[in-house]
Amino acid sequence: MPAARAALDDVWNPEDDDALVCLDVQQETHDVKTFTFASREGKRFAFKAGQYFLFDLERDGDAENRCYSISSSPHRTNAFSVTVKRVPGGKISNWLHDTLVPGATVKANGPLGHFVRPETSGRKLLLLSGGSGITPVMSILRELADSCEPADVVFMHAGRTPQDLIFRDELACIARRLKGLRLHFLPETVAGEPSWPGLTGRISKDYMRLAVPDIAERTVMCCGPAPFMAAARSIAAELGVPGSNYLEESFDAAVVDEAEIPAVQEAAAKVFQVTFSKQARSIDVSGDQSVLSCAKKSGVRIPSSCANGVCGTCKSKLTSGTVDMNHNGGIRQREIDAGFFLPCCSKPLSDLVIER
Repeated sequence: MPAARAALDDVWNPEDDDALVCLDVQQETHDVKTFTFASREGKRFAFKAGQYFLFDLERDGDAENRCYSISSSPHRTNAFSVTVKRVPGGKISNWLHDTLVPGATVKANGPLGHFVRPETSGRKLLLLSGGSGITPVMSILRELADSCEPADVVFMHAGRTPQDLIFRDELACIARRLKGLRLHFLPETVAGEPSWPGLTGRISKDYMRLAVPDIAERTVMCCGPAPFMAAARSIAAELGVPGSNYLEESFDAAVVDEAEIPAVQEAAAKVFQVTFSKQARSIDVSGDQSVLSCAKKSGVRIPSSCANGVCGTCKSKLTSGTVDMNHNGGIRQREIDAGFFLPCCSKPLSDLVIER
C-alpha cells in the first residue's frame, strides 16, 4: 500500500468510523467528569480545538444523541476527551457519570462544529467561559500550551463556587509555564472556601473593563449557559469589541447556500402533502416550514432534541419526494445517500412520504 494511502487509512474518518472505546474516566469536580476515548481500530484523530463530537448513546433500549465539546488538545491525536457535567434529572449526563467505565464502547460522529480560533485572530485572545462551557476553550488553551505558540491570552472562567471551577489546578499550572497567559477565576460565592482571595460575583461591564482593559483589541471566544453568553455578548459590544471579533459556541442551523435560494423561494408559496407511512397520517406543509415543526403541531410523533440539524435525533427515511435540508453535522453523507434526512432542518420541495 502506498505510504500516503496508509497514512489516510490511519486517520479517523467520520464518514466511515463511529466506534469508540473509553480509555479513562477522571473526576474533575464533585459533579463533573472527563471521559477519554480512542478509536476502536487504533486510528488517530484530526480535529480543531473548539470542535465537538455527536454521541449516539443507547439507554434502556432507546437511542439518544448528545453533543459534547472536545476538551483535550488536538496535538494529542491518539485519543480525545470530553468533559461532562452531571445535570439534575439529566438522562444522559447521569447515565455517563454512573455507567460509563474504561473498556466500554460507544458510537459517535465527528469532529463537528465551527467554534475554532480564526486564522486572522492574531495572538490576542480572550477565552471566556461559564460552568461546563469551559470545555471548548480549554481545548484551545491546551493546544496553545502544547505547541509553545507565542500568545497573548486572557482566560476568564466563572462558576458557582471555587469548588465548581473546572480544571482550576491545571489552569494554574499552565499559567505558570505559558508566557503571555493571564488567568481570572470568578466564582459567584465563596461557599466551601471562605478564604477565597479573589473577587466574587458575576461578569459585568465594570469587572471586564478592569480585568481586560484592552478587550476591544482582542478576539473574544465565549461558551457557557445562554444567560452567561447573552451577558458576555452585550458587555463585549459595549466595551468596543467588533461583532466580527466575538465568537460564541452555538448550534444554530446552517445558512441556506446562495445557489439554493431561488428554488427555496419559489417553493415557499406552495403547500405540499407530507405522509408518515407507519402512522398512516398526512399533513400539509408549506415550502417555508420545516417538516418537524408542522409534524409536532399536528401531533405526529417524531423524536427530536436540538431542532437545528445538529443532534440527529429526528433522522428519518424519506421514501418519496425531495427536501431542502440545511443540517449542521447531524447526518452523514452516506446516510443522505441512503435516503435519510433530518425533518427538523428540512423544508419540502415536493410531496413527501416519510417512513415514520
